[in-house]
Amino acid sequence: MNTLAAVVQMTSGGDVGHNLERASELVAQAARRGAELAVLPENFAILADNESAKFAVAESVPGEGPILSTMRGLAKKHNIALVLGGMPEKSARDSHVHNTAVYLDQAGEVRAIYRKIHLFDVSIPDGADYRESGTVAPGQDAVVADTPWGGLGLSVCYDVRFPELYRALSAKGARMIAIPAAFTLHTGRDHWHVLLRARAIENLSFVLAAAQYGRHNPKRVTYGHSLIVDPWGQILAEVGDAEGVAVAELDFDYQDKVRRELPSLGHRRL
Repeated sequence: MNTLAAVVQMTSGGDVGHNLERASELVAQAARRGAELAVLPENFAILADNESAKFAVAESVPGEGPILSTMRGLAKKHNIALVLGGMPEKSARDSHVHNTAVYLDQAGEVRAIYRKIHLFDVSIPDGADYRESGTVAPGQDAVVADTPWGGLGLSVCYDVRFPELYRALSAKGARMIAIPAAFTLHTGRDHWHVLLRARAIENLSFVLAAAQYGRHNPKRVTYGHSLIVDPWGQILAEVGDAEGVAVAELDFDYQDKVRRELPSLGHRRL
């Protein structure tokens, strides 16, 4: 069963209310264009210049906090499944949160929870220094959500550099892979398209990569270019240099054909 899928591109900031309002507008736009599934970017609800800001808005997942409740209502209102690309979730440690992706079905029910495994601790040549592990506790489990269209593997941003995670998702039955992100401008302009197409080709899977774009605060600029990639590595849709939505059809008959003709998933040797 084919479906229309969307990736949502945002320029989130430190105002949760404004970010949720903008996310609601963009998801509504995706639904009007016929999408049955939409992926929101990492940090869709908050991307503040002060790392401690996320502690004040971190929620229990599943739970009844304002971020999750708003998005559950949105999914139900538009009859659209959503991947909440990364939101602050309370952890067992007061000093850390999880960076958590949540899959909501079309009735707004929480069906899968993924906690980002690979944390972005990097100093890059533009002078920016990132220490995600200082405030975020890593997850441990590869997660594939059961959807009406097949398995949907969940990941977040920096995970994309670790292909073994995507092999695990593929082995668990993923036909689609969500890669929501807030990729830096410095790394994104050289690596974003290449990495996403590689993950699609390696796993003969559709890739749904929703990204943050632009200047969020004095410390943070992201690359954007949200993409939908097919199992052959071809880009089906892309958002330009602005907030927006890209929509494409996911043709699973075509995916089956590709997997039959190039059965590399069955040739893997450890």
